[in-house]
Amino acid sequence: MRCVECGSVYEDDGFLLDCPVPHRPSLLRAEYAEQRFLPGSSSGLFRYGSWLPTVRRDPVTAAGFTYRAERLGHELGLYDLWVAFSGYWPERGGLLETCTFKDLQASAVLARLPEGSPTLVVASAGNTGRAFMRACSLLRVPLVLVVPDSALSALARPVPRPEYVRLVTVAGDYGDAIDLARVIAGRPGFQAEGGVRNVAHRDGLGTVLLAAAEAIGRLPDCYVQAVGSGAGAIGAYEASGRLLAAGFPAARTGSCRGGPQMLLCQNRCFAPMFDAWRSGAATAAAKDGPAERAAIACAAAPELTTRTPPYAVRGGVRDVLSESGGHFATADSAETAAAQNLFQTVEGVDIEAPAGVALACLRQAAAQGRIARDATVLLHVTGGGRLRYAADHRLCPVRPTLRARGLSHESVADIVTSPFPTTVCASVRGPS
Repeated sequence: MRCVECGSVYEDDGFLLDCPVPHRPSLLRAEYAEQRFLPGSSSGLFRYGSWLPTVRRDPVTAAGFTYRAERLGHELGLYDLWVAFSGYWPERGGLLETCTFKDLQASAVLARLPEGSPTLVVASAGNTGRAFMRACSLLRVPLVLVVPDSALSALARPVPRPEYVRLVTVAGDYGDAIDLARVIAGRPGFQAEGGVRNVAHRDGLGTVLLAAAEAIGRLPDCYVQAVGSGAGAIGAYEASGRLLAAGFPAARTGSCRGGPQMLLCQNRCFAPMFDAWRSGAATAAAKDGPAERAAIACAAAPELTTRTPPYAVRGGVRDVLSESGGHFATADSAETAAAQNLFQTVEGVDIEAPAGVALACLRQAAAQGRIARDATVLLHVTGGGRLRYAADHRLCPVRPTLRARGLSHESVADIVTSPFPTTVCASVRGPS
């Protein structure tokens, strides 16, 4: 693993998230012994295992699929539109059980961990939690998952929550869940998943770009995705760099480096990275005040409401946009809903609100002439098919281990970090 800022190189121990050398915040980036692009024979995530920092593999991890969306492209006035569909659409080959690309992230992160690792701690606005609950259940990996109360319904799954997955809900938003998870992860025997700082997190999500480039036959000219933290977009950018270094065909009209231009998208009512990019601000951190909380509450896609995204960190979102010649866009709730309806009408399957934000922004860019009509455009539908999945499976509500209302972060940490037995932990019931 190489530090993007200082170039220091470290052997991966499965846990390292940051460069220990004192300097401005920077991501670590994985470097692989195999520099050629050599997809394996499987069809899931681990088809690209030679470019994943993993020590074990989850054999049942599926993946999404990429297809040329001619009808949707016609609606947008784009002649070469491709969709990377990360969700559940079994007729087309989409078999991600959480209906989002977060399955790829969770499986890659767990596959990086060596045996006997500390208990993993994850904060989520919903979809990431579903993915880690699924992956940890399959591999019997202890997990503490922290989500806002409002995300509890999104965690419904075909089977009950296993007891070695401890679920904590907070009376707040995604930022509050992140704050509590940070305290829990600081206890001995517990380990933060790390988010964008975890190379497996980014490289697992980056396999979407690898699969799409393989389907298209070259790198796309433009890559479109909705972002909260931006981990998926950074992962796609890093994956495109590996492809270029391996001699894979470059984009025709993308960035000067040969990769795709990045079009990154946020909710209009809460868009800290868009605001920072437009104003040239040094940071994209949003205040935690009444106005900001009201904006988050009205967001069409709460998954995109990260208050402290990795925008200015070295190798982060600002660098990705600058180096790719890309830009930000936003969509409001009405535009997002219209885009979701358009996709379901034209393509025949429902998509999640973040994907609706991305499609709405692409629709704007195409209408305004900011994307050439003959450009090869890759739209990443980061989640879809949830209604179809619910029709095919009987879902069980998930009961939390502890509702953290009225308790200090330290008190919650005391409760949920009580010893896990070897295989199954006893449930700890908190106040309702």
